[in-house]
Amino acid sequence: MKYTQLGRTGLKVSRLVLGTMNFGPQTNEADSHAIMDTALGAGVNFFDTANAYGWGLKKGRTEEIIGSWFDQGDGRRDKVVLATKVYANMAADDGTPWPNHDKLSAVNIRRSVEASLRRLRTDYIDLYQFHHVDRAAPWDEIWQAIDVLVQQGKILYAGSSNHAGWHIAQANEAARRRGSLGLVSEQCLYNLAERRAEMEVIPAAQEYGLGVIPWSPLHGGLLGGAIRKENEGGAARTASGRAADALATTSVRDQVQAYEDLLAKHGIEPGEAALAWLLTRPGVTGPIVGPRTADQLASALRAVELELSDEVLSGLDEIFPGPGPSPEAFAW
Repeated sequence: MKYTQLGRTGLKVSRLVLGTMNFGPQTNEADSHAIMDTALGAGVNFFDTANAYGWGLKKGRTEEIIGSWFDQGDGRRDKVVLATKVYANMAADDGTPWPNHDKLSAVNIRRSVEASLRRLRTDYIDLYQFHHVDRAAPWDEIWQAIDVLVQQGKILYAGSSNHAGWHIAQANEAARRRGSLGLVSEQCLYNLAERRAEMEVIPAAQEYGLGVIPWSPLHGGLLGGAIRKENEGGAARTASGRAADALATTSVRDQVQAYEDLLAKHGIEPGEAALAWLLTRPGVTGPIVGPRTADQLASALRAVELELSDEVLSGLDEIFPGPGPSPEAFAW
């Protein structure tokens, strides 16, 4: 496994991030534990989750599964850089939402940290991430709450997710005024088929020293050999959702076909190429992979060692041209 620093911090993390969103809803507890054991054994030390994972009436279930895995001991907790998130309303979906039980007020941040710590069966969270922008909560309030939690040792670093470039700037300028560390990472939608983050989010992250953690690196399965699997009759994941919607568009289908043809020519698995491409991008710490099975994890692990040739990289840029940085991306 290869490692890098998380943004401007001294924290060393693996270049592959284990996403746990499927633990509970799609992968049972025993299989989830086995995947985490395999990932840790392969050197993956960066695990990502969120308080809402488990979804619906099972919100928090994913954190519970991770917590029961930590309870097995053998240094599991100490070896893992643990990231979770706050923002979602944690009330049951069939209940009446109650004020102050979601978003980023100081009240909800405090409540959510305590609840996550209980479910995760740990006394600290390495990276506490804001799952979305709260337009009603001022950054001074957010940082006041975070500073207290850092002083208490309950969290070590703070990160953002799904924030625009200007949100990153606003957040870290507010932190600077307070003498706080501010955001050290941004988790954003970024892959070959969705490169808008290159316009402003990634440049802002680089300027402020945030590590970029791409989510949905295969764009909902679109970049994982979707057309080949469809032709082979094994496209369960592409039968619905983002990949199916995209493939229904002729221009996108032609683009994905060209992508798969390029990689077939070079004998490279599409999903592994999509992950390896992200690892070549400036500012990227590591993509989040959310394996449902051990085989999917094995494929992701191979991507870390995959070196893409200049010819392949050039071909990928021709098929999926990015917008480029702003303001040139939308001006002369």
